[in-house]
Amino acid sequence: MNDHSESWRAWLIVTLSFLALSLAYSARAAFGLVMPMLEQELGWSRSFTSGTAAVALITMAALAPLAGRLVDRQGARAVITCGLAALAAGSFLVAATSHPWAFMLAFGGVTATGFGLLATHVVSTAVEQEFTKNQGLATGIATSGATGGQFLIVPLLALLLSVYDWRWAFVALGLSSSVMMFCIARWFPAGQGKTGATQSNRQSDTTLRQDIGSIIRKPAFQILFWSYFICGYTTSGVVETHFLPYASFCGFGQVSSATAYGVLSAINLAGMILAGWLTDRVNRVLLLSGIYLIRGLTFIILVHVGVDLQTLFVFAILFGLVDYSTVPVTASLVASHIGIRVMGLAFGLISAGHQIGAALGAYFGGVLFDLYARYDWVWWSSLWLAVLAGLLVLLLRERPTQPAIA
Repeated sequence: MNDHSESWRAWLIVTLSFLALSLAYSARAAFGLVMPMLEQELGWSRSFTSGTAAVALITMAALAPLAGRLVDRQGARAVITCGLAALAAGSFLVAATSHPWAFMLAFGGVTATGFGLLATHVVSTAVEQEFTKNQGLATGIATSGATGGQFLIVPLLALLLSVYDWRWAFVALGLSSSVMMFCIARWFPAGQGKTGATQSNRQSDTTLRQDIGSIIRKPAFQILFWSYFICGYTTSGVVETHFLPYASFCGFGQVSSATAYGVLSAINLAGMILAGWLTDRVNRVLLLSGIYLIRGLTFIILVHVGVDLQTLFVFAILFGLVDYSTVPVTASLVASHIGIRVMGLAFGLISAGHQIGAALGAYFGGVLFDLYARYDWVWWSSLWLAVLAGLLVLLLRERPTQPAIA
């Protein structure tokens, strides 16, 4: 395979991964957008809807190591294709039901299976296996689809909601997932990348149990796991689940709220690409620590939004810069400190911690709102936890960015 074909294959993986993540994460954001409508139309409590989001995140946590292991062994195409199939099926089921437990099963089970398989750690592993240079930048671009695509898709969903209702939004997501599934099955390169292929002869030497034991004994894993656990609480947990309901609580309309979320997502795209570019050039430990510390400070702005739409947009811009920008930095640290051979499994375990933290943030955010009819405690807890994550990361030592063999 010549350099031109290698480059074509590598950037095709980046492009298709970006598009697939754009769709999957927009579907996740759609739940926060329709949450007040579900409660009003069907009489469900905020605790129940938040609990549904938490169940989805727990499902994702359970699937994250499995998805990572499959990427290590088989490559990313089959994992992403199955994820899109589950996302399509779950979206159609959500649109068809009004029973609370059927809804929880559809979103928290079937749709969440799609989210768990179509995840940033799956894409990050595929990119790290493929690229030998500029891994951070490539990972940042590919995984930025997790937020960048929402700049267009979430406002479109909000427009669809204003014209029709929430069921049509999930029908549209189901159809879009079906089309994307065909594109991935048709054009996503099969197998592992160059780096992953060179390790294939070593994979048969160890069992899953041995690999997990080796991974969790590494101090780097423990630091990255717990910092990513907090990352999940402060992003997917409280912001992704409760930002749009909070904006509605403050009195902002659906279109204004969704536009603010879209701005957050667009800035997030730039933040992830910038973080990926910096990953290849600066001390990654200090970079990741700084991201967490700045993220914590942005919650002070969110507490004081009140009825000022401009302040809401200021938060969206600043938080967007440090939201998912942890992904390419963490992926690079996993590759160099734990090893490329087991990167999918290791990052999957770390991502499971992210989803468990997110589940706690999503659930307790709803519980605290039901208890106090306000979100202040949710935002303050996020501030101090983000600061803790920033300090925890400083326990790591920088190493060369070339992936370790493990």
